Amino acid sequence: MSDSYLDHIPSKEREKIRKRMRSPEAYEKLREKVKGPEDLERELEHGEKMAEVGFALETEPRAQERLKNAVEQDLKEQGIEEILEKTPDPETRKTLEKGKFRLAVSSHPSTHADQIMIVPEGTVQEKLPVKTTHSERYAGMLQKGE
Repeated sequence: MSDSYLDHIPSKEREKIRKRMRSPEAYEKLREKVKGPEDLERELEHGEKMAEVGFALETEPRAQERLKNAVEQDLKEQGIEEILEKTPDPETRKTLEKGKFRLAVSSHPSTHADQIMIVPEGTVQEKLPVKTTHSERYAGMLQKGE
């Protein structure tokens, strides 16, 4: 077993949690969900990086243009399915292929972590999450000034 945060709380508190949980499996799931200091530090660093990227995208038109060009190139070379987490509808797909979109940093719908999103132009303003690996790479590109 790993050295979890729950291992460091007093035994009376652990007992209270166990009684609330009713089963050892539920208690073990709770233990896995508790974040340690390393996890929190990583999340904080990621949040700071995404905040910087979001600020750059909103305040520096050249940064938005550079990153958009990189995304357009990847969309053409690797395909939309490789860059986005979910396949968009045909109308949105055409909009993306024409390069009619902008980039933004927003909360991911399922993980709620900040991430680079593609926002297609049109009447419906949906945000399409970029896969995490590509989001991190684009953020790194923007911070390095490539």
